[in-house]
Amino acid sequence: MSAQKDHLTHYVIVRKDLPRGIQSAMLVHAAGESSPGNLAEGTYAVVLEVPDESALRAVKARLSLAQVALVPVYEPDAPFDGQLMALGLVPVRKEDVRRHLSSIPLLK
Repeated sequence: MSAQKDHLTHYVIVRKDLPRGIQSAMLVHAAGESSPGNLAEGTYAVVLEVPDESALRAVKARLSLAQVALVPVYEPDAPFDGQLMALGLVPVRKEDVRRHLSSIPLLK
């Protein structure tokens, strides 16, 4: 196995429909909550985006069904009132989740 395949990737998935500041806060929150801490040197960070909450819920369901460890981030306060805002995946080998994430675009 090559050294590159030994690296972990820390994925965060956020909603595109959120204002940039809120989106950024949720991204940081999801990354922090899903990180076990003390990540190995060379761990990659990847941020993906989905159009809205409905799409994020579908991704969460798909990943949960595949038993991918993740942390959902909900916003309890108005105006979002409990909406799902982001997902942080516990760092994994890219090969282990590629088939579940390959259709989701990078955050732009």
